[in-house]
Amino acid sequence: MAPDGHHRLLRSLHVSGTPLVLPNAWDVVSARAVAEAGFPAVATSSSAVADVLGYEDGERAPADEMLAAAARIARAVDVPLTVDAEAGYRMEPAELVDRLGAAGASGCNVEDTDHATGAVTGADEHTAKLAAIRAAAGPDGLVVNARVDVFLRNRSRPQADLLDEGVARANAYLAAGADCVYPIFLADDAVIGRFVEAVDGPVNILATPAAPPNDRLAELGVARISYGSGLHSLTMARFAELLASIAR
Repeated sequence: MAPDGHHRLLRSLHVSGTPLVLPNAWDVVSARAVAEAGFPAVATSSSAVADVLGYEDGERAPADEMLAAAARIARAVDVPLTVDAEAGYRMEPAELVDRLGAAGASGCNVEDTDHATGAVTGADEHTAKLAAIRAAAGPDGLVVNARVDVFLRNRSRPQADLLDEGVARANAYLAAGADCVYPIFLADDAVIGRFVEAVDGPVNILATPAAPPNDRLAELGVARISYGSGLHSLTMARFAELLASIAR
């Protein structure tokens, strides 16, 4: 179980304009490095963890292995851990909350993609799921970061055209008990600003080359910045360069 106070601490770190920055980790070594660098919480990246375990992202890795990796990380660091739980591994909400709690997680991401179809889950269905997760976790329990995948699943469309649907989903998820919403791959400066203004709670933005820099995201009122699998990809690219230099 997460140490006393970790849920409260993690929730308190979501402040509009003073974002919680999360350089996502993938194993004990990377998580310890994040904590030792002074970051107040550790987040996992499902893509990076799955890659380390030998699987592709998108709930193709067994839930038991993903949660075991999370448990190892939780035992190794003294800061709150938030786990990328993908779409919940087809578990019932109460089971998901119990399993995350047993792994030592203080928070989690839950995305609204249906991995069986690759489409975004219906808003009403996903809202009900989040409400059940909150009911199982209790009001002061697991910190839920609800991912809004309309920008991810429609990357060929202008982001401004997706704003209304993204905001509607975000506000429904927050009303259902989510603590933060995560419009992943939303990167347009003006649309981020409009999204933050229209949403009734903390907003998480993914740090990508296309997104504004962190100081600008803070100015826009963002409360959380995630790096996803980016640092793992950069680390592995550097490792490949080192291997190539040795192989010469």
